[in-house]
Amino acid sequence: MTNPRPAKRSQILCGMNSFPGILMVCLLSALPAITLAQTSGTLVGDSQPIRFGLSRIEKALQKSGHPIGKIKINRDLLDAEIGIKVVDHDATIRKEGYTLTHQVGKVMITAIDQVGAMYGALDVAEQIMNGKTSETVTDRKVNPHFTVRAIKFNLPWSSYRTGPAMQQHMDVCRDLIFWQSFLDQMAENRFNVLSLWNVHPFSYMVKPLHFPKANNFTQKEMAEWKHFWTSLFRMARERGIEPFIVNWNIAVSPEFAKAYHVRERNDTSAIVKRYTREVVTQVINEYPDLAGIGITLADWMSNFSDPKSSLPEMTPKDREDWIAATVVAGIKKAKRPVKFLHRSVLSSDPKEMRRVIDKAKLHDTTLVEIKFNWSHGHSTPSLLITHDSHSGKLDDGYWNPVPHNYRVQWMIRNEDFFILRWGQPDFIRSHIAQNTERYVNGYFVGSEGYIPAKDFSHRSNLHRTWTYAFEKQWLFYQLWGRLLYDPSTPDSLFEAAFENRYGKGSGKSLLLAHAVASKMPLRLASFYRSTWDYTLYSEGFLAPSPNGGLNDKVSAFISIDELIDHPTLDPRYLSIMDFVKQSAEKQTPPAGKISPLMLADSLEIDSREVLILAEQLKSKSIPPTLACELDDLETWAYLSAYFADKLRAGVALQTFRTSGDKSQQQKATQLLMQCRTHWTKVSEITRGHYQEVPYIDDGSDASTFSWAKFLPQVERDISVAEQSRSIR
Repeated sequence: MTNPRPAKRSQILCGMNSFPGILMVCLLSALPAITLAQTSGTLVGDSQPIRFGLSRIEKALQKSGHPIGKIKINRDLLDAEIGIKVVDHDATIRKEGYTLTHQVGKVMITAIDQVGAMYGALDVAEQIMNGKTSETVTDRKVNPHFTVRAIKFNLPWSSYRTGPAMQQHMDVCRDLIFWQSFLDQMAENRFNVLSLWNVHPFSYMVKPLHFPKANNFTQKEMAEWKHFWTSLFRMARERGIEPFIVNWNIAVSPEFAKAYHVRERNDTSAIVKRYTREVVTQVINEYPDLAGIGITLADWMSNFSDPKSSLPEMTPKDREDWIAATVVAGIKKAKRPVKFLHRSVLSSDPKEMRRVIDKAKLHDTTLVEIKFNWSHGHSTPSLLITHDSHSGKLDDGYWNPVPHNYRVQWMIRNEDFFILRWGQPDFIRSHIAQNTERYVNGYFVGSEGYIPAKDFSHRSNLHRTWTYAFEKQWLFYQLWGRLLYDPSTPDSLFEAAFENRYGKGSGKSLLLAHAVASKMPLRLASFYRSTWDYTLYSEGFLAPSPNGGLNDKVSAFISIDELIDHPTLDPRYLSIMDFVKQSAEKQTPPAGKISPLMLADSLEIDSREVLILAEQLKSKSIPPTLACELDDLETWAYLSAYFADKLRAGVALQTFRTSGDKSQQQKATQLLMQCRTHWTKVSEITRGHYQEVPYIDDGSDASTFSWAKFLPQVERDISVAEQSRSIR
């Protein structure tokens, strides 16, 4: 029996060979179209992940200009140029892994599951795109380094963060065309978990059976939401991606609170417990492609965010008991198992968490996500603080002793660069090398204050050839996804990605320039210690919320005084205060320490290298989009120069204040004038690409952001230095 859809121009026939448990697909490399057929009672076409991989081979063949060839039906694959074989067992291949081997003139992709076969097909497609043929595709064996490679994606409805920065994405995030594009890039980059976060997702997903007033949607509106979620989850599964929903704990919809006379947040009454438990079960039962449900502690399980609250403080045991009685109980009552994500944050306790997970006896290994260096994972690859670091010390109770029924995933939050392109492969490789432990099985990557959907920052011009924000940030996603899957992935792969976009000969210089330029935000976040989201925004040189250092209460911009006063995150770095004090006392910095002046020298070297590379690339005839990328690189370069001279100015100004040496005051003033020159250049470059964008919905000068907007604060630093007085 053949596929009811007729083949167009050419046909790929799939079949089972004579050995049970082995699935084979054949593909001739000359084919521009794919149609699958059924033999021996098994339809390979039912494997949507494999279909997705084959579609990418098809595109690669079309782009490479292969002629159309004649196809034979051959169940033994003897005449196939490319074959896919899914076997029940192979001791050398792990789940989602694959091998590529040449057998009598053909390439054979072997895997033990459909997702591994899809990744193998994507590998072949990529090699063809990069100039290989079926005869020259490189043999290799690839197994995933981590089993969880997740994207954190905040949704704009019932959003944790509020304001224009979130709400402007509403239409795009309801558009399944957007999600098809986003999921395509996730699969191509080997991400396998899509986690969708908002305060209370459930009332957008079902009309609760016993609480119909939990939302005000009409029957038609509810059907539209049902279609949206069903389609989104199905599309994810078709690409080997597990969809999760994650909520923020004790929260109900405004409609529920009004109709059932409860508080919208932190209401532990019996009716809220019952509703939460029942709605979790109903969502699992109504969405068969939903893979997991997560919950994040803190916020509305604690009164730290509202010191005026009269509600009793919940203990760690109270919080975990609430989770056990609602989310865990709802999962266990459902008709099928799903995975459980237990987020670890300030109000958690590893002993209480272990108790609940142990008692739950869930079908799958629980995921325990921990923020790496709090909200600023793009800092140092050394684990120094987490969201659980109450006293500033790490709580190793989450992994010591090594758990048997859960694994940890590091959350690499990005609250530091939303506009400029970023890509530093060696940072990611180092991160993985330093933080791969027995108890770790993956990473989450994503933001809280940024949604990569509508590109709201870039002006409409010839440079903008992309539709969505994540497409402009393609290198960020490719580096994190591919290296989490296989940290040994060479730079040559990313260089080839540049060359496929901008032509031969550009890849090595472009990747190097991005790698050097992208050190700037990492260095700032390592030098300027920060914790939650708005304590640092590296590409903007902003720290809207004070954390651990001086807050001048003038602007969100990091002033010269704030830079001087602030502690460092990475203990290898010496703060300006400590360095000047040691210098005054004629102390030699301890071995391995990096002084502010040493850091400044490194930043200046980076800046010069990037500007040289960008100028060399600009000297050629380049497309507008490449010009846009090069302008981003130059922006990072001038931000590096700005940071370098501001560090030097900080050392000079603090030296004047403690010693009375007027020459140091003059030096600081001159350096801050150079900072103004650098920032002016940043403003000029970015003005041609980017418009002022919403940032924090708090009424401060950080409610919107552009580099030009903060030029007066750069100039204010000069006045601060000029008017400074010695404290000697």
